[in-house]
Amino acid sequence: MILYKAGFWIRLGASFVDGLIIGIPLVIIAGAITGNYDTDEPIAKILSALYSILLPVYWYGRTIGKRLFGIRIQTYDTQESPRITTMLMRVLVAGIVYTLTLGIGIIVSMFMIGLREDRRAIHDFIAGTEVVWD
Repeated sequence: MILYKAGFWIRLGASFVDGLIIGIPLVIIAGAITGNYDTDEPIAKILSALYSILLPVYWYGRTIGKRLFGIRIQTYDTQESPRITTMLMRVLVAGIVYTLTLGIGIIVSMFMIGLREDRRAIHDFIAGTEVVWD
């Protein structure tokens, strides 16, 4: 079975939808708990990270945005759904790398997704994943 790699625009669209569908409610929930309706609120960041880590593990590599756009995360070598350790590497470790590079890693990743034949970004290499059409 040939799986086609998901490119830059479809991945960006899925991330945007996740931000709208999940990000806004998380800020509202965190604001209701803390009284601070800021996107930098630590509780909102923690809830968002949990969403990004746990949902793909239990939903076969999909978030809500990825599901709506018909793409999913899978392991690069075995084409299986990601496990919790895979998603921790993809979200947390890659987030540290992107922070340490002052965002330059994010820009490099965008070019990698757009220009590489395998459409893998830095976080995909760190976690051993790829994003494919479902």
